[in-house]
Amino acid sequence: MTSFPETFLWGASTSAHQTEGGNTGSDWWLLEHMEGTPAAEPSGDACDSFHHYSEDISLLAASGLQAYRFSVEWARIEPAPGEFSQACLDHYQRMVDHCLSRGVEPVVTLHHFTNPMWMRDLGGWLAPGADERFATYVDRVLSALDGVRRICTINEPNMIATWTGALAAARDDAQPRPCSETSAVLLRAHRHAVDIAHGRGLEAGLTLAMTAYTTDGSEAAATAVAEFRRADEDVFVAGTTGDDFLGVQAYTRRFATSDGVLPQGHDLRGPSDRQTLTGWNYYPQSIGDCLRRAHELAPALPLLVTENGIATSDDDERIAYTAEALESVLLAIQDGVPVTGYLHWSLLDNFEWVHGYGPTFGLISVDRDTFVRTPKPSLDWLGRVAKDNALPA
Repeated sequence: MTSFPETFLWGASTSAHQTEGGNTGSDWWLLEHMEGTPAAEPSGDACDSFHHYSEDISLLAASGLQAYRFSVEWARIEPAPGEFSQACLDHYQRMVDHCLSRGVEPVVTLHHFTNPMWMRDLGGWLAPGADERFATYVDRVLSALDGVRRICTINEPNMIATWTGALAAARDDAQPRPCSETSAVLLRAHRHAVDIAHGRGLEAGLTLAMTAYTTDGSEAAATAVAEFRRADEDVFVAGTTGDDFLGVQAYTRRFATSDGVLPQGHDLRGPSDRQTLTGWNYYPQSIGDCLRRAHELAPALPLLVTENGIATSDDDERIAYTAEALESVLLAIQDGVPVTGYLHWSLLDNFEWVHGYGPTFGLISVDRDTFVRTPKPSLDWLGRVAKDNALPA
């Protein structure tokens, strides 16, 4: 069997800060420019998608993909507490309108890692009333956007809680545990957003960063993985009761021994022989493994792959990785896992947080000087899969 369910949704994802450029009012812009920053380089103009969004959407639609997941930028929409930019809301409405005019479903993410600078100055997610401030922003956004039917509330809240402070984002060799207090605030903020969305007849869910794990078979290793997941993934899945879907995002796997979870890019023998440009283990089946685990944790909840892809400069490798990843998704579906769609990360080669522009995940390359878009063979390949709704035999 190579065919996906009849209503399966095919698309690609981006985020505002990683593609728009000039997001000067956000906490990440500050981080990128502060002394001692862990960021390899500043985001700068990024892909200038704030002005080139129609081209991005048109290229996606022409390939045969049916959905575009993008985020709206809180720092642009609310540049000062309680002060909202109608011009910016109109901009995002134009993005929605262009999606609909091209037959593309807009899947809008309300928060993708970045906070307004003023929110950071108040204490970020640990500021008094942070979840209520987020709810006010969400209500303003959803009252201004027409034509959207599905939203992602918060992107990877487990990663936000893990960072606790922006500098921790650089530590991908020794991932710290999530801050439980931050997790609790994010879950309250998520629930506010879901309630507001439901009040407007919209579907809503969060997206979760998940990782596949392989152990050396020891009880200590299994315990280490279970403890790691309990605070990182499980607490957020437990907070999805009443949601319409769960966005699953997976790229790689990590290994564990009796000494605990090993650093990213290592296997049971030491540094892995095959790593991606971000230093992650090459393991396309991670998405299938994580979909199965998400289904075990929340058996009644539909699952949407909201991110999956590979950082590579070899587009043939991107196609091979994606084909194997989709095979693992299809096998999960055949075993009864309710997967409703696949949104590839990412549509564009864009700013990759502390890694800068070195790792390329995109189906489309972007010239950093001219902003000329050049579709890669992988975009055509995935578009043909979408049009056939099936993997090549």
